[in-house]
Amino acid sequence: MSAPPFTILVIPGDGIGREVIPAAVAVLQATNLPLQFVEADAGWDCFQRCGDALPHETLDAARAADAVLFGAVASPSYPVAGYRSPIVRLRRELDLYANIRPVFDDPPPGDPRARRVDLAVVRENTEGLYAGRERVEDGGATAIAERVITRRASERIARVAFELARARRAARRADDAPPGRVTIVHKANVLRETCGLFRTIALDVAQAYPDVQADEMLVDACALHLATRPERFDVIVTTNLFGDILSDVACAWGGGLGLAPSANLGERHALFEPVHGAAPDIAGKGIANPLAAIGCAALLLDHLASRASPDTASAIRAWSERIRRAVRHVRAVGPHTPDLGGDAATSETTAAVIAHMLTL
Repeated sequence: MSAPPFTILVIPGDGIGREVIPAAVAVLQATNLPLQFVEADAGWDCFQRCGDALPHETLDAARAADAVLFGAVASPSYPVAGYRSPIVRLRRELDLYANIRPVFDDPPPGDPRARRVDLAVVRENTEGLYAGRERVEDGGATAIAERVITRRASERIARVAFELARARRAARRADDAPPGRVTIVHKANVLRETCGLFRTIALDVAQAYPDVQADEMLVDACALHLATRPERFDVIVTTNLFGDILSDVACAWGGGLGLAPSANLGERHALFEPVHGAAPDIAGKGIANPLAAIGCAALLLDHLASRASPDTASAIRAWSERIRRAVRHVRAVGPHTPDLGGDAATSETTAAVIAHMLTL
């Protein structure tokens, strides 16, 4: 292809990020698409080495890149002076306001779970209880966190969800395909001001999408339905903390955290990361499941296709679909890493994905 290369910033981060992100890069390189990879440092180990979990050189490179492929962060669970989570900071600095976590499961015939799950959780990514407005009062006896919900953030995340539902319906390519549906998830019966504002704005946005069905659900009911009736959902849109929790519940139907990719999208920038975290208990053993990171590679290609010329976009989308089909094939027949009941190494699973992808 003669198109100029896209620049992909690669940030392996901590723990198994250093094992699964190279796997995703290897898959992307096997496509022979016009991609240029640049590596940068961030994370807890980076902080311990240089005193900054997200060096300004890394942030500048992220701003300059066409997309970022991020591994994992091993953030401490206790306060450390000067430490800030690099992934949270990247989301804010790049205004990556939409976190999208797709979940797909198509079990074989005879499986007792026999239900086809194909949903996406769309999570507002910049505010809510993750806005970072915390303080201690009463000499340390009281800790307070402020939940921030704004009209602007609620409106733009709702539009992302309805646009995604519309696009997913179009991608089904069947005249009798069901209409897209967005489920607005909140707790407005208790959090009347914050969730009340989110609910009102999302329902207002729904009026601009008459071709997409809209319903609403309380967050606790949504968690129950995700655990018991996931096939009823198409697109879920919700606030930051709720989306963080519900997407982890949903990913159980897609094979667990080891298979869960995510996209962080903004108007100008995009970052893709597996959901599983740094997994320090298996880091360095070469047995981490790379399929979530490889799934991120497919999402990354979808994003690049949306920014490319029509002829280039077609080729990029074709490779994205090949990657997804190869991941599904390896997930079904192996080789499987230990989290899926096998004994395969990360490298074996990666090689199997690439081999199958190249035969399609």
